[in-house]
Amino acid sequence: MKLIKQSGLIVFLTGLTFFIGILFTGSFNLTQPELDTFIQEQGYKSEVIKTELTEAIVTEENLNIFQFSNKVIGAFEASNNYYDALIAKYNSEKNWEEKGKQYQYKISGKHHSLSYTLAKKSGKGLAADSPGLAWFLTFGLGIIGALMFIIPDVILLGKPGIKNDGVFLSAATNRGWIGWFAFIFLVTFYILLYFKQDLIVNWVYLVDPISKSISGNPASQWFLYGFLYCVVMTVMAVRMYIKYRHNKYQILRTTSVLFFQIVFAFLIPEILVRFNQPWYDFKNAFPLDYDFFFKWNLEELIASGGLGIFILVWGVLLTIVVVPVMVYFFGKRWYCSWVCGCGGLAETLGDPYRQLSSKTLLSWRVERIVIHSVLIFVLVMTAFALYTFFTEEYQVLGIKTQTIQDIYGFLIGAIFAGVIGTGFYPIFGNRVWCRFGCPLAAYLGFVQRFKSRFRITTNGGQCISCGNCSTYCEQGIDVRSYAQKGENIVRSSCVGCGVCSAVCPRGVLKLENGPEEGRINPTDVLLGNDVDLMDLVNKK
Repeated sequence: MKLIKQSGLIVFLTGLTFFIGILFTGSFNLTQPELDTFIQEQGYKSEVIKTELTEAIVTEENLNIFQFSNKVIGAFEASNNYYDALIAKYNSEKNWEEKGKQYQYKISGKHHSLSYTLAKKSGKGLAADSPGLAWFLTFGLGIIGALMFIIPDVILLGKPGIKNDGVFLSAATNRGWIGWFAFIFLVTFYILLYFKQDLIVNWVYLVDPISKSISGNPASQWFLYGFLYCVVMTVMAVRMYIKYRHNKYQILRTTSVLFFQIVFAFLIPEILVRFNQPWYDFKNAFPLDYDFFFKWNLEELIASGGLGIFILVWGVLLTIVVVPVMVYFFGKRWYCSWVCGCGGLAETLGDPYRQLSSKTLLSWRVERIVIHSVLIFVLVMTAFALYTFFTEEYQVLGIKTQTIQDIYGFLIGAIFAGVIGTGFYPIFGNRVWCRFGCPLAAYLGFVQRFKSRFRITTNGGQCISCGNCSTYCEQGIDVRSYAQKGENIVRSSCVGCGVCSAVCPRGVLKLENGPEEGRINPTDVLLGNDVDLMDLVNKK
């Protein structure tokens, strides 16, 4: 079994090497007719951009993707700089008519996005011409190798039960060189995905056939991400099934998050696109789905007919009715640990890193400030968006709504939720985004703390203070301090993952839904300070 495991690691690393290396393969250039067609499709009115792009990429030279990207971006910048100079010239001359005409020739949009569109049309090589073979050498070998590494643990781990021996001695799970390599890889991946998507066009080619079979359209970088997300969760779910095979709760919730991610967050939205309907994840609730009330989204839903109106109504009801009602009966775990895709990745890919979550008082204070600040930010932004939608204004109190949306999308939607939220797993634990940044988690936490039937009950008499519960709490809660006192755990940050209960050797912790009365039992009562203990017993 150890030989199979070691062989699996070699196969996985081979697939990972091909996956990284394929970025540097292939060639990119366009013919003049292909470029003319592109310019016509984009509706560009500028002759300058046509000239610049012709000089840059209409060539017989086989450019790699990095050369191609630089030349395309240079062409767009040169074109826009040309018209900016004219605008400045006519502005100094106070020739307002000519100044106004120049704006129609400027190219809007992010330059790497424009470069990506051209790169997708012009690529040649293994990934573009033989995506099936390239997929096997990358995804295929990676999946096979990972499963060969994981499955032997059924036997190697021995009898069912948590086996975390040596977790703080491993370079992979205690910020060693493997952990830092994983950190660098994940952060780099998210930076490329969000900000330099043209450089990963060869990865997108790998999933083109899959995208066409589901939605009928070529893949985008977001389809690549969705597919990769599902693959990683599925493979790591196998690891969860093996590690927690003694615990039905962990098996059920792993199956649940896997189902909701693959079906609701990936397949259904892509199938909707195939039938010319809006792409929509029916489980994604506001304010996590922060752009739901943006003008462009509301207009698209309203213009989409019956299904669009249904999505709009469902989105509102999900936020103001379904979410709080479900939290009342089951706690925020129903979403964060059973439905949410972010939580699903954290609980599968992130499980090896859960012990790295900070348990300090400082981190708890930072958590409260940051996550509630994000919630306020998204609520203010949404209020601005709705105001401008109904009034057809573009700003509120002199502040442009689009500017706020762009800032939130960059800082929170991309940097925090993506680059930091997932990329920092190997360094700061698996729930960085859920704990410090997710506005929906903050909303759910308010309801859970003050109006819910959910709690984790503790049997203080059985606690041996081993500290396993606190060590493996991904939300940084000092569970042991509650268990030692026999105090119920009622915390807004608790996502009800149940791992604290799973790793407890004495069965001290139990996740329960019960009456609200007695749910919060403060420390002074449980310690018998200034209370009549007989009276307390009689009440129970």
